[in-house]
Amino acid sequence: MAKNPNIKVRPWCPFCGQDVDEPREPVQRKMNEFKVGTCQCGAVYTSDPSGFNVGSAMVECLVYACDDNWDFAWELTADEDYLTGRIDNYDEQTHQVYETKTVEGRKVRGVLYFIRLTRDFAELSRKLKDHKQKTDEQLLKPATRTVIPPMEPARDPKRRKKKADKAEIERLVFAGDIDSLVDFAFDDAKTIRFMQRLLYDPDEAKRWFCAHVIGQVCARLSTRKPGVVSDLLNRMYEACTDSAATHWGLLETIGSIIAARPDIFGGFARHLLMYRGVPSSRVQVLWAMGAIAEKSPEVVRGTPIYSVFPYVNIPDPLTRGHAIRLAGRIKALELKGAIEKQVEDTTPVTIYENGLPVRTTVGELARQALALMTDSAAD
Repeated sequence: MAKNPNIKVRPWCPFCGQDVDEPREPVQRKMNEFKVGTCQCGAVYTSDPSGFNVGSAMVECLVYACDDNWDFAWELTADEDYLTGRIDNYDEQTHQVYETKTVEGRKVRGVLYFIRLTRDFAELSRKLKDHKQKTDEQLLKPATRTVIPPMEPARDPKRRKKKADKAEIERLVFAGDIDSLVDFAFDDAKTIRFMQRLLYDPDEAKRWFCAHVIGQVCARLSTRKPGVVSDLLNRMYEACTDSAATHWGLLETIGSIIAARPDIFGGFARHLLMYRGVPSSRVQVLWAMGAIAEKSPEVVRGTPIYSVFPYVNIPDPLTRGHAIRLAGRIKALELKGAIEKQVEDTTPVTIYENGLPVRTTVGELARQALALMTDSAAD
């Protein structure tokens, strides 16, 4: 006899047996996030509505159980430091567990994944969270305040609007004429598209300069049209995920835009970390996070930035140099020992600042990072 598809029960905690509430969006949003919840017994859980991403849900659940302390989470051992459990056939839409995997023609494959830390580790996690919060507040207190550009003057609605021309926009970009580009951007939506096309230049120096210019133009445009800039950021992220297309200059431009207005677009920063694992994008991700950190280190500290900390020891000097630059700007005292070992490294590297190449060495970047950490400790 076929099972009755209408047989359903409320989901329960596999550790204490109590019914659990519907999982919710996390308060602090993270990459690849799932809805989360907490049982009265102290267990936490994540919801994978498709059932195909249980591995990612496990990781998210463990990190959530550790109060978003990634380093602490990776040190724990299953069955010794924490217990796991799961509930299958969970439907996130109705918050019910069904007897069968098909209900009213709709497949039900969801999984609730549970983790409960042992008492000692749960207490340690809370203490580490409190310590990290106090440390971050102390380190970021002397940070440079974000400079918000003044509101752009309202344009006369009766004026004769400018029409963007590809050749003219290209000339203005490489002349660094921000004022004229801002005027064009307010008058003609094609201005931003024409600037973006210049990112596909094979000349690396031109791409970096163009990324900087776009960031400066968008900073001023956002004072009156932040939605236009938000749409641009979304389109560039979509272009980055297109495996059939190159994304030359896109990550640098995203970083430049966010760095220019972290007060508005800081929420976009965490998505840059999705590209950290791609060797061809790693330097650009580290550069972008470093550029944002110079203006607003608290925005970067609010992302899963621990995931890029191992790059301070990577063999490639350019990647290592960018990671060190980033570590100094967010005052990552966790990496101080590793950075101190590199102050004598004379390997030359070129890092772009404000669209222009700066030739330096890994050792000099290490000394600059340590100086920023020392200044924060003194304050």
